[in-house]
Amino acid sequence: MKTRIIGAIVALILAALGAVVLVTYVRGADARAAEGAELVEVYIVQEAIPKGTAGEAVEEFVKVDSMPARNQAEGAVTDLAELAGLVADADILPGEQLLEARFVDPAQLAARGDVQVPQGMQLISFTLPADRVVGGQVRAGDKIGLVATVDPDEVGDTEDVVNPITSFAFHGVLVTKVQGVVGADPETGEAQDQGAADSIMVTIALTAPDIERWVWFAEGEANQYAQMWLTLENEQTDNTGTRPVDGSNAWQ
Repeated sequence: MKTRIIGAIVALILAALGAVVLVTYVRGADARAAEGAELVEVYIVQEAIPKGTAGEAVEEFVKVDSMPARNQAEGAVTDLAELAGLVADADILPGEQLLEARFVDPAQLAARGDVQVPQGMQLISFTLPADRVVGGQVRAGDKIGLVATVDPDEVGDTEDVVNPITSFAFHGVLVTKVQGVVGADPETGEAQDQGAADSIMVTIALTAPDIERWVWFAEGEANQYAQMWLTLENEQTDNTGTRPVDGSNAWQ
């Protein structure tokens, strides 16, 4: 009985020693392999990056790690600034090296109907004539501004003095979808070229409070107390210096 117990203890000790020797050997092999190898820093995904994530927001999803240069994937991102203006083309999983090839221009996602709705926002659609939608140049993925003209006169005024006010009401609104409604020739039934009065339906993403404001303007478009025009904005757009314009300063 004692012999068996002693044998079991010896076996356990030998197994433990074997494990220690193996780990030591593997670490030594890794050290020998890395010795003299050039080390580079790479970005490793720590938390899954959702499709459509802006390149500017990627930093919170990754960590910096060092590895031999030979293990660095082709096209690995070495500076997060390289991703500015781009978005993730698909979900990027934890453990992956961050690759520039996984990011694309937002317009490419938009062309596939893949514009991501920012978290917490809602979608809403409205229709305007083409000449008020930058001649139909607005596309999914673009950012737009809204210029509105309203007549501040209140119902019940004894004298209706027309002195409308024009001002920007929104900037940087994300467009998720654009549908052009092109008229048809009444005789041939063929589609006609889009004219200034042809309707274009635009779907945008807004927060709940801003949707209420936007609907106010959209309702006014039909009821004639507000008129809407869209602008097409970009990263270089300068929106400083704007002001409400009425009859007192329109010529200044």
